[in-house]
Amino acid sequence: MTLAYSFHEIDASMLAEVGGKAANLGLLTTAGLPVPPGGCLSTEAYGLVATGLDELIARVPAGELAARARELLLAAPVPESVRKAVAGIYPGGPVAVRSSATAEDLPHASFAGQQDTYLNVIGEDAVLEAVRHCWASLWTDRAVAYREANDIDHGTVRLAVVIQRMVDSAVAGVMFTANPVTGRRHEAVIDASPGLGEAVVSGAVNPDRFVVHEGEILERHAGDKRLAIRSLPGGGTERVELDHGELHHGELHHGELHHGELHHGGFCLTDEQVLELAALGRRVEDHYGAPQDTEWAIDADGTLWLTQARPITTLYPLPAHKAEGLRAYFSFNVAQGVFGPLTPLGLSGLKVITSGAAGMFGFPVADRHAGAPPVGESGQRLWIDITPALRSRVGRAVLPRMLSVGEARAGVIFERLTENPAFSVTQHSRRPFLRRVGGFARRMRVPSRVRLALTHPARAIALSKRIGTELDARLRIAGTATPLERLDHAERVLYAMPPVIASIMPMALTGYGMLGLASKLSGMTLSQLQDVLRSVPNNPTTEMDLELWHLATRIEPFPDVPVAELVAAYHAGTLPQREQIAAFLDVYGHRGVAEIDLGVPRWSDDPTHIIGVLANYLRMDTTGPTPDVLFARGAAEAQALVDRAAARAGRVKGRVVRFALGRARTLVGLREVPKYYIVVTLTVVRRSMAVVGEHLASLGLLDKADDVYFLTLPEIRRAVEGVEGVNGAEPDRWRSLVAERRAAYAQERRRRHVPRMLLSDGTEPEALAVAAAEGDLVGTPASAGTVTGPARVVLDPLGAHLEPGEILVCPSTDPGWTPLFLTAGGLVMEMGGAMSHGAVVAREYGIPAVVGVPEATHRIATGEVITVDGATGTVTLP
Repeated sequence: MTLAYSFHEIDASMLAEVGGKAANLGLLTTAGLPVPPGGCLSTEAYGLVATGLDELIARVPAGELAARARELLLAAPVPESVRKAVAGIYPGGPVAVRSSATAEDLPHASFAGQQDTYLNVIGEDAVLEAVRHCWASLWTDRAVAYREANDIDHGTVRLAVVIQRMVDSAVAGVMFTANPVTGRRHEAVIDASPGLGEAVVSGAVNPDRFVVHEGEILERHAGDKRLAIRSLPGGGTERVELDHGELHHGELHHGELHHGELHHGGFCLTDEQVLELAALGRRVEDHYGAPQDTEWAIDADGTLWLTQARPITTLYPLPAHKAEGLRAYFSFNVAQGVFGPLTPLGLSGLKVITSGAAGMFGFPVADRHAGAPPVGESGQRLWIDITPALRSRVGRAVLPRMLSVGEARAGVIFERLTENPAFSVTQHSRRPFLRRVGGFARRMRVPSRVRLALTHPARAIALSKRIGTELDARLRIAGTATPLERLDHAERVLYAMPPVIASIMPMALTGYGMLGLASKLSGMTLSQLQDVLRSVPNNPTTEMDLELWHLATRIEPFPDVPVAELVAAYHAGTLPQREQIAAFLDVYGHRGVAEIDLGVPRWSDDPTHIIGVLANYLRMDTTGPTPDVLFARGAAEAQALVDRAAARAGRVKGRVVRFALGRARTLVGLREVPKYYIVVTLTVVRRSMAVVGEHLASLGLLDKADDVYFLTLPEIRRAVEGVEGVNGAEPDRWRSLVAERRAAYAQERRRRHVPRMLLSDGTEPEALAVAAAEGDLVGTPASAGTVTGPARVVLDPLGAHLEPGEILVCPSTDPGWTPLFLTAGGLVMEMGGAMSHGAVVAREYGIPAVVGVPEATHRIATGEVITVDGATGTVTLP
């Protein structure tokens, strides 16, 4: 048992013995970086003192655990062996005593500031007392809450303690080697203030700020630096209030700030020191291979010291790219209303679909598993490289218009990026684009589809249904199919999916074209005609939602028990309403939340969401208009608006307007049909892969069947071929790979911020915009009307409870969310545009909606009474 180590003895493999902070200091020391010397009291020492803690964790209620654990550690006797270990690494004189937890300064969770640090500690007794308080700080309320938020088991965490020579700094602070606000890599952000760095770290002072990129100081901002923390001769620290007049004139007296001085312009660092710091930060980042959050100090002699380094855990990972120069990426997940990560099988299946799309447009892909060339992956999400569109004259004209209806804020960001010289136009000619589009239109028979939709809309609707019937036939696979045959079938139907979409979308888009024509002829804006699209027919998503409501009117009320008990009774066959619910799932059970992901359960796999929604419906007060009545009312109001628009256009034009709006109402519902067919296809593939997963689990290659969703299609093939003797089976490899990916997936699900767009240097273009003013939130008008009511912030619809009239506030939506819309009074969404899924469904139900509202789920709290104006795109806060 080793109770103490010097920094020179510590390496990267010793996290369990020395914790994250000490492990990093050891790595930095052995790398030759300027770290003040010191050592670490190991977690073994903590274990000798923390006897009885495991029992406490097991029996004490969660709300009392933190206080009881602190009491135990502060009262426990310190063994003589631990006292001797402390004496062995205490160098004498002033030291810093820092906590170093085993779950700290990690790549996915920094735990910054969760445990305590004691500065300018002098004498063995004082050091030992500081060590004891560091141990206890592992159990502060904030540290316990942080671990619970990151799903870290309290019983697995232990604490080491760093004892390090104190740097009596003239100037100190923090440095991020990548910009933590914009995300830009290799752009150092330095905060500096006279005295000890604790003033900056704790936020007690407004420091000077410097931004440095590639050896150039881009920004300098002088803070007021009204306070400094300095060492006291006998130990401990004091806070010194600095005189405003002296700071204003750029001077500090030598005695007042213990060697501190301000330089030209009132800054506490010279340009040379700033550049030296940035160079040190680059060395640290190069050593770790990732951006770092560092703490530094400059002593009275001008020597620069590195006192701490930890990963920056909030940066969004970059998509891999091979092309030269700056690239711009748009989030595919945002476009699909899926905020969370995708499973490995989900990503793999979508890449095959994008390869099919590339081939459909005349760009065949050599490896269909790699996806179309513009498609990249990062953060377990898909990204589309839109650089070619930015650098093309046609792209600059077309893509912003497409984004404006699907993801409005992304369209604004795109327009802003066109001003960046790095994205200057290199493709001026329209001819290549027109040739490509013309060829695609001929192959996909677009003109004939448009003509059919205009002249015989009923036949167009019938054609869309016939395409679905033909798809069902192609999706059938024999129950006796081998695992390899199932993989072949899955890849074949996924690759063939884009032409199915392309055969239907022209007819839906014809409906929107007719809406635009009616707008021009009537003199009414598209916003004024918005209600024409309420309660349209031929939309499978609204048909599903209404059928779910009708189901709620036909079944007996559930007993007043938790939804989990209702679900258990459903699976056990004892729920009286099971037969009716099963009949609904026979038709719509392929749907679900995040349904574009092959690895995510469908409603038929897990009916928790549907049963929960039904429970909400059954609790509703039905004295007011029910959803089906509101839907019928919406259709009547839409027809009345058609009449008004036709009358306004005059006798001749009015006939055309009436025709156009009639076609629009008939055809725009088809917009949801391609997504419906995609999800049908994905569900068939998912079920087929489940059979393959059962096969691999039965042979011991996987622990359970649904582990197959954490492998890619090529990996599943290799595993199957290994079983069949083509390759080595390697069972341990597949199980360990799945375990790693499940952990990474769980971690990524906790990410609260996903950029709409991302540049290849890490910059989030949206973060460069001017911060929104306090007060009203502004987004994109999506569904007209005004509603005032209590907000309900929902990050995951599974298990969500929405009272009638509450305003749903969420990051994004896909069809799996829409049953909640039937009881919502309004909708506020962080993502999306006027034609995004949530906006379309909100309009059909007549729910006032504003989409594309930045930070809505952060700035609005559940229970706050807010006003949503769907016509102006504003959300008024209390």
